[in-house]
Amino acid sequence: MSVKVKICGLTSTEEVQMLISEKAEYGGVVLFYEKSKRNCNPEQAKKIVLALQRGGIKSIAVTVAPTLQQTKRIADMGFDYIQIHGELKEEVLRKGSLPIIRAFNVTNMEEQISIRNEKRIVGWLFDGLTSGEGKCFDWSILSNMERKGKMVFLAGGLTAENVSEAVKEVKPDVVDVSSGVEFENPDEIIRRGFRKNPEKVKQFIRNAKRYQ
Repeated sequence: MSVKVKICGLTSTEEVQMLISEKAEYGGVVLFYEKSKRNCNPEQAKKIVLALQRGGIKSIAVTVAPTLQQTKRIADMGFDYIQIHGELKEEVLRKGSLPIIRAFNVTNMEEQISIRNEKRIVGWLFDGLTSGEGKCFDWSILSNMERKGKMVFLAGGLTAENVSEAVKEVKPDVVDVSSGVEFENPDEIIRRGFRKNPEKVKQFIRNAKRYQ
């Protein structure tokens, strides 16, 4: 069975069409985090979620330490999952409704052990030293990890050039990319009105699925 692909940081329905064309399985949308240049407002997010649903792609709301109220708004938008970086609040874990993908930087792996049996957490996402910076980490850290039936998402510095190697070494369920499939020239982003580079998206997905 081949690895699945998540393209994160979607900001437009045009980008969703790239995922549909290349048969990605997950699309991520950043919400309630204005520090991110990929942050979407609820109106944008709803349009993207609808486009993902029409294409048969699962939608993931990407958040940082969300409040319970924010998680309820995200559920109302129609998202399939919520991905949580930063603090995982107890009330969000106990009272939220969406399945959680818990994101870890490789410096806080102790928490992964402490909450590995939580049923609402359906996946672990492993990122670099600092989330969102697009930098690789030492994948061997994950070699002896107990998966406990959770999906494993691998993120952090992945590109079309290294994703096949990452799949071979880590054997994740899902590879996750954002900046690695974007236009590098800011003027190009402004001209097109979206961030993702269709050629990079295509090559990333094809290289990810090359290693079975």
